[in-house]
This record gives sequence, structure tokens and C-alpha cells, in this order.
Amino acid sequence: MSLLSLAGITVLRGSCPVVDDVSFAVQPGEFIGLLGPNGAGKTTLMRAALGLIEARGHSSLAGLTPGARARAAAWLPQAREIAWGLSVADVVGLGRLPHPRPDAAGPAAIAAALAEMGLEHYRTRIATQVSGGEQARVLIARALAQSAPLILADEPIAGLDPAAQIATMQVFARHARAGGAVVASLHDLGLAARHCSRVLVLDRGRPVADGAPLDVLTPDLLAGTFHIRAHVSTGPQGPIFQPLTTLNGF
Repeated sequence: MSLLSLAGITVLRGSCPVVDDVSFAVQPGEFIGLLGPNGAGKTTLMRAALGLIEARGHSSLAGLTPGARARAAAWLPQAREIAWGLSVADVVGLGRLPHPRPDAAGPAAIAAALAEMGLEHYRTRIATQVSGGEQARVLIARALAQSAPLILADEPIAGLDPAAQIATMQVFARHARAGGAVVASLHDLGLAARHCSRVLVLDRGRPVADGAPLDVLTPDLLAGTFHIRAHVSTGPQGPIFQPLTTLNGF
């Protein structure tokens, strides 16, 4: 049974389609990289899938009650700022709000999320007093603590240092291997190729490719959609993305 099913999702800005007739399903075990240039419609598609904005078509999540939707899917938006002077553990604990009280599983879920994001020693720190990258990790931990089978994450590794980017991708891959699923919009094609089980490429609001990274990230697609000369090859530890040059800059 799919964790998310979209059929004919279309989002208009005026009369212009920002997302145009997108259909796909997310199955347990998948880590999907949602790829595309700036303005391709990645954020809009995820928000439409969650029912956060008006859209034509059908989303299996959009029609759920807020509580049921929050138990089915965790949403990690691009905006990362933490506005509350709470401890790191308390911010992560906000991910447990969709669950009934008493929440017997809550303490273990919070502890596991802190450990996954390397935040065990930060639990008593005030969340607004840690660095921007650390705040980003706190919010990812909050999404993990929600214990939803599906995670939708909008540019989750933006602003993280290289080690934290790789570690976060590994966390998402483990979540998928454990029977959940992740859909993450990404700009780092190398990390997407290495860690995602599937990539879906959008361009001007429409899907142009969907499949395994090595099958999708071909030189022709990279040139036509991302305007770069590059290729993805197989290395001893997985796919390797090798950018060569841009075709036309901005």
C-alpha cells in the first residue's frame, strides 16, 4: 500500500500552471529525491500533496484530518528559524503532538531522534542559541520524532556542513529501509545519486524523468534540464556524480 498517491496534481498561479498534471506514488522503502532547477515546482508540489495549498487533482494525504495527516506524514519546510526559547529536547518533542496522550512511546522516540541527528549532548541547550546548522538538525530531529511513516522534506540539507549533509542523507535512507519513505527536494545531484533509491525530476512544473538515479541522470537529461555537462557513473561505493561544466551559466 502506497504512503502517498498523487493523481493529476495541478497548481495554478493565475492562469499559469506552476505544477502541471503530476502523478506518482510513494511506496514503503523508497527514498525519493525530488530534483529540478530553481522554479521547477518542487516546493509547490509537496505543499499541494499535503493539502497546504489549493490544487486540482487528487492527493491521498490532502483529504485527511489534520491529526491523521500529521500521523501519516511529517513535513519539513525550507524555513528553519526556531522562534521559541525552548530546550532542544522540547523542540524535538513537539513532533509528538499528533499522538494521543498519554504518549508512552514519546520519550523513546525523542531520544532516538536526538541520537539520529547527533544531538544527545544538546538536549538541554536553548534551541535559539545554537548555530543555524544545528537548528536545522533540531528540526529534522523533530520530524523524525513524529514517527510518521512518510517524511516530506524541502531542501533538508541546505546550509548543513558536508558531514551533516551526508549523515542526514544516511538517516533518511535508514528510515526508508526500516519501512518508511522519504521524499526530499534536493539540489545536490551527487548526494541524490549516492543515497536516493529513486529520483523524480521536475522541469517547469512537469515530471521529465522518474526512476533509479543511474537510469535518470543521463548526460542528455543533465544538459537539457540542469544545463550542465556531467555524468553519473558507478563507483565502488555507489553512484558518482561528475560535473564538468555549465552550458550557458545563468
